[in-house]
Amino acid sequence: MTPVTGPPGDTRRPLTAVEAGARGATRIADRVVAKIAAQAAREALDPLPPDAVPPHATVVVHHETARVRVHLELGYPTDIGARCNAVRRHVAERVDALTGMEVPEVTVHIERLHLVPATAAAQGRTR
Repeated sequence: MTPVTGPPGDTRRPLTAVEAGARGATRIADRVVAKIAAQAAREALDPLPPDAVPPHATVVVHHETARVRVHLELGYPTDIGARCNAVRRHVAERVDALTGMEVPEVTVHIERLHLVPATAAAQGRTR
């Protein structure tokens, strides 16, 4: 390490560069990661059914790894598998991007299905 000094004539003690690992650590609370995951699930599901409860998440963080469980409600009829995959993918990407944590597992729990009235165009046959 090379000492870093101030401007010429500075009589203060020279500063030393501190290695990144020696400066300390940043810890992100589990509840913060859970809020990020819940927001990411809302983004992936937009729009939510009218009377649905917004998604919520629980997270277990161990070292730099976050395991996420998302609870959500979906409109029905829908492709449940595709919607869950979209939620998993988006939650994993957002948590990784915003926290730098690896997300090897995102479990999606469907709490409720909301019957969404079909429009005339979506019903198929019309006269």
